[in-house]
Amino acid sequence: MPNIGERVVQYALLARMHQPIGSLLLLWPTLWALWIAGAGEPDPAVVLVFVAGVFVMRSAGCVMNDFADRNIDPHVQRTRNRPVASGRVTPREALGVFAVLCLVGFALVLTLNRLALLYSFAAVALAASYPFMKRWTYLPQVYLGVAFGWGIPMAFAALAGEVPPLAWLLLTGVVAWAVAYDTMYAMVDREDDLRVGVKSSAILFGDADRFFVAVSQVAVLAALVLAGRQAGLGAFHTIATAAAALLFLYQQYLIRHREPTACFRAFLNNNWVGAVVFAGIVADYHWS
Repeated sequence: MPNIGERVVQYALLARMHQPIGSLLLLWPTLWALWIAGAGEPDPAVVLVFVAGVFVMRSAGCVMNDFADRNIDPHVQRTRNRPVASGRVTPREALGVFAVLCLVGFALVLTLNRLALLYSFAAVALAASYPFMKRWTYLPQVYLGVAFGWGIPMAFAALAGEVPPLAWLLLTGVVAWAVAYDTMYAMVDREDDLRVGVKSSAILFGDADRFFVAVSQVAVLAALVLAGRQAGLGAFHTIATAAAALLFLYQQYLIRHREPTACFRAFLNNNWVGAVVFAGIVADYHWS
């Protein structure tokens, strides 16, 4: 008879519940959009649904990622001990966990309006298909950015009943942000990825990786400035964007030697970028 407690622990590890950074990088852009779409006062019930949905769908994406990489992860130092790669969870179990998480996410979105519901189908498709992109393109980070930013049009749909150009501008900025931080993440695994034949932006950019990360970071800042103007945000948002620029400079310093541990630290630092931008948006609505 299976040990239920042990299975739950393995499923939690499979869903990366012990590594919240991915959920946070998905959460911050969603919160940006919720506060802007709600003019600084979003419906608390809608916010709660989106926060719960972020954690559920990020977990679903992690599960599908491990299913997709079940024959690759055992050959990569950083991932060889993951539940599916190590055999502690079967591929069939992983698909079952993914299905349950998607059903929970669908139950959450049923509390929102019809437009948000329609956009949610794209969210599921993105979560299910992203893990396979690294087999087809050297820029899976672009696809990841769309997946991680999809909460933006959904937030506007749920709170404003429409998805204005401002939402797509924010989404574009998030795509550029994902290219920047996930390239740093890919720099950690570059040697292993080359050996097993996995594609990534770090491999595509080669020795120009830091330059293209910088270009992506500048694009993020430009999108934030333009979005702030369209949303009527003021000084606090400007200060927050400047703080994000300083954090990007710090990340460039960290990756200067392309040392894997430092590149991973630079990747993690993006949590602070999301946080300071959100703080600036909230401050503008409440104190400007």
